[in-house]
Amino acid sequence: MKKDMSKRSKQELTDAIRQRYATASKQEKSRILDEFVYLTGYHRKHAIRVLGSNDQLNTEVCPVGRRIYDEATKEALIVIWEASDRICGKRPKAALPILVES
Repeated sequence: MKKDMSKRSKQELTDAIRQRYATASKQEKSRILDEFVYLTGYHRKHAIRVLGSNDQLNTEVCPVGRRIYDEATKEALIVIWEASDRICGKRPKAALPILVES
């Protein structure tokens, strides 16, 4: 088992083998997979996922934005938070209807 391949080398090898793996028969896939596991040092199940996946899905990253509240909403949330003895986690969501009535 070789583990001294760089990430770039593994990516190039994956790109080269992926098309051949997709069109191979079950016996050929097993042989291709054995070679790929030996060369990359991946576990067999991980290698199956890598060769069977579409590379474009892995490279797309969705940006995570911060929620922006107006000043009035922030102040109301702070008042409710302090009135509930500064509870955190999922508990404020459950307590919110009770606190709004108060």
